[in-house]
Amino acid sequence: MRGLLVVVSGPSGVGKGTICEVLCRRNDRISLSISATTRSPRAGEVDQVHYYFTTPERFREMIARGELLEWAEVYGDYYGTPRAPVARMLESGRDVILEIDVQGALQVKERTPGAVLIFVWPPSPAELERRLRGRAKDSEEQIARRLEWARTELQAVPKYDYVVVNDQVEDAVCKVEAIMVAEKCRPVYFAGLGVVT
Repeated sequence: MRGLLVVVSGPSGVGKGTICEVLCRRNDRISLSISATTRSPRAGEVDQVHYYFTTPERFREMIARGELLEWAEVYGDYYGTPRAPVARMLESGRDVILEIDVQGALQVKERTPGAVLIFVWPPSPAELERRLRGRAKDSEEQIARRLEWARTELQAVPKYDYVVVNDQVEDAVCKVEAIMVAEKCRPVYFAGLGVVT
């Protein structure tokens, strides 16, 4: 049986990365997709482990050839999800999680109708601000920009299949697991729809 393609999005600081990490640790049949980027590797980042690092020219070729499930240009660098590795994992029966922004998620939904989109939201806007400040890695200006962007992202929620409130990580992980089990019980899953080709 083929795997399930799950897209997880949400504002910066909401804990979506933690949720995805826990899911992958708990279930060895779930893989987190690796994105391609044209930005330079940061300290400790390894090619084909953290990202597929590539040149802008090669990335534009990937766009032109339709080799990406989704892509965006962010602050002068390209980011995107290579189609082939995702398709291979799905065909082998692995579930694949894409932790990407709203723009990318909606591209995936358009190109792969069987993808399941999950939006992760904090218990309240005040809690999101508290989490952003608790990370102690953003300036006041960056925090304000992230909070404003979160309000913009929230407008896309009606286009998602599910919303998971991340109050407690364990509860949020259990909800995502339940969504994945339920999706595999849908008739459309057995009809062969949603496979990346």
